[in-house]
Amino acid sequence: MDHRNDRVAGELIANIRRESGLSQTELSRRTGMQRSVLSAYEHGRRQPSVAALARIAAAAGLQIQLSPASDEAAVAQAGEILAQVLDLADLLPYRPHRELAYPPLIRRAA
Repeated sequence: MDHRNDRVAGELIANIRRESGLSQTELSRRTGMQRSVLSAYEHGRRQPSVAALARIAAAAGLQIQLSPASDEAAVAQAGEILAQVLDLADLLPYRPHRELAYPPLIRRAA
């Protein structure tokens, strides 16, 4: 299972603290949350709600804004996957197949 998504909120909170220059203690004071809770969020031991993330951002003077994923990123990822598939195909052994015999599509009356 991919655990990268488990770290998204923690990385966001760490970025919020870096951007605002606040310590966990100061951010804790401003949000009214316990410092241990913020630490657990930031280190991925707990997952904050969307409301908690918005509260943390607001306490740092920031706002969370969602935007659609970039099509450019999806195209790049698709290209990487295609390259991997082609590399794997190149590693397969070549085995020539016999010619396929197809029946005639139209039968002529004799």
